[in-house]
Amino acid sequence: MGEESKEKASNLKIARNDDQLKEILQDIRTSKTLTVINYGASWCRVCSQILPTFSELSNEFNKLSFVYADIDECPETTESIRYTPTFHFYRNGEKVDEMLGAGNDRLHDRLWLHS
Repeated sequence: MGEESKEKASNLKIARNDDQLKEILQDIRTSKTLTVINYGASWCRVCSQILPTFSELSNEFNKLSFVYADIDECPETTESIRYTPTFHFYRNGEKVDEMLGAGNDRLHDRLWLHS
């Protein structure tokens, strides 16, 4: 389920370093598409548990853009993130919402609200 669903999700991007995340954030500033960024960490058990759901939701909410950024791989760009997982929601280039912590239903409801 985990790896397979990640590959099917064409609207899920993974920022593998600061440069990629900066580029994604720049694209968000000019985009009209609602984007949700999941800031997590490989050592965070809760992050690992929500990531497959995040990937599955990217298929369900296919008109939204989904981004995953590991705070350890993007330390410069994520230095303001104090809690993992953190979800940031962007609309028309502006951050409009934030969700701290996990919860499959909470995340689904928040995505539904913004879609």
